Amino acid sequence: MSELTSPTGREESLRAVPRGDGTAPRALVLGSTGYIGGRLVPRLLAAGYRVRVLVRDSARLAAFEWGDDVEVVEGSATDAEPVGDACADVDVLYYLIHSMGQGKGFEDADLAAARTVAAAAAEASVGRIVYLGGLHPDGVELSPHLRSRVEVGEVFLRSGVPTLELQAGVVIGSGSASFEMIRHLTEVLPYMPAPKWVRNFIQPIAVRDVMHYLLGAARVAPDVNRAVDIGGPDVLRYGQMMNGYAVEAGLPQRPIAPLPVLTPGLASHWVNVVTPVPRTIARPLIASLQHDCVMDDHDVDALIPQPEGGLTPYRRAVALALGRVEADTVETSWQDAEVSGIPSDPLPSDPEWAGRTVYTDLQTMDTTAPPEALWAVIAGIGGTNGWYSAPLLWALRGWMDRLIGGVGLSRGRRSRSRVAVGDAIDFWRVEKVDAGHLLRLRAEMKVPGLAWLDLQCEPTESGGSRYRQRAVFFPSGLPGRLYWLAVLPFHGFIFRGMAQRITAAAEAEAREVAAPAV
Repeated sequence: MSELTSPTGREESLRAVPRGDGTAPRALVLGSTGYIGGRLVPRLLAAGYRVRVLVRDSARLAAFEWGDDVEVVEGSATDAEPVGDACADVDVLYYLIHSMGQGKGFEDADLAAARTVAAAAAEASVGRIVYLGGLHPDGVELSPHLRSRVEVGEVFLRSGVPTLELQAGVVIGSGSASFEMIRHLTEVLPYMPAPKWVRNFIQPIAVRDVMHYLLGAARVAPDVNRAVDIGGPDVLRYGQMMNGYAVEAGLPQRPIAPLPVLTPGLASHWVNVVTPVPRTIARPLIASLQHDCVMDDHDVDALIPQPEGGLTPYRRAVALALGRVEADTVETSWQDAEVSGIPSDPLPSDPEWAGRTVYTDLQTMDTTAPPEALWAVIAGIGGTNGWYSAPLLWALRGWMDRLIGGVGLSRGRRSRSRVAVGDAIDFWRVEKVDAGHLLRLRAEMKVPGLAWLDLQCEPTESGGSRYRQRAVFFPSGLPGRLYWLAVLPFHGFIFRGMAQRITAAAEAEAREVAAPAV
């Protein structure tokens, strides 16, 4: 369940148009391992394009499901030879790279790459360049980030190759740097002392709509050579975007107090303290918010019709990014579609700081007990069998839960040895059972967030087994983070002791089974 849809849905009308000789057109994607490129490539493939990518290290593609389905040219966008090879026999070139996160000197790096690519594209008679630039106001001094985007676009527009520059503002989708900044600021801060730019107007766009425009750009008339603005249907103040996120995430709306003294440099330090977004990325993003950033016109509608059903409203885009509403998707981001709420790995193209804040406690322990003995202990956990560690603390947590209206520990369990999906075990609910391997419990006690406990059993070559125990917690706002910090000192001996005693109980179980009858 991610915020994207498959090309067989709303993108069906944007399928590739065969060449005159009946062959499929070829698309070259620069930036294929980035946030946008990693989502665009599978859509191009599904739409019928032959896709070629230019990457510095081809080994990176092994992490992508589509890695074996594309042609690969290895090299840098500033190196003329591999860029020339990549541009050969290309119908549409997608330029989705930038050097913003590199810090000082990124403008020169961006210009050098753009000039190399533009020259190679002209030499190879590439049919079209599609460039994803930045939405910006006219007549004002732009931030270095936006100024660089404009300069790169001008290089392509003057290249002699028909170019369509799509100028987008804040992209709403899990993994987008702009969205992650909104997410973490809103979740961490119950009160928001903020720069005065929180009152500026922004026209955000859902990542699914960015994909729509990128696919559509490959099919515009060959004489089109211009920049157009793209954006969603809502124009909002930045503060309204934060509180819109709060509503969709089930959090109270945040009081926001604009401060006149917070410069982009100071604000980026502050964002870096309260969010995982690196300062090298936060600073240019913040600098780009110093002015209103809305579409000047809607000329794009004459070139690329809006998707069926219209563009995605901001609140729905947030809900899609959070996995709170379903979409006909082809991949996930931070949320696993198999078991709602349990985090999976993000897309390989997502930055390491993308996604919800997730706290985990992982315990792994080897035991001489065979897997069947260890599984018997796992399957019988809770109820009269207990939780194998600090029984007084478990009981205290159950009493506290009852006092605040929770279910407490009094429910016990139906059977001491059998377990099935949907069973209640004390203040947990069985969410998944893979007999002999995995028991997943979802917390039903009162906590400021969502919590799960995974208990796993794996055989080892020695004939014993490996016990793997993972506690997962999704905090809800600042109270959730404070709750995790409050219980963190107890985790060391509760969860570690639990793992030790479960494996010891499995060994005792194995000895009892092996003992000869008297």
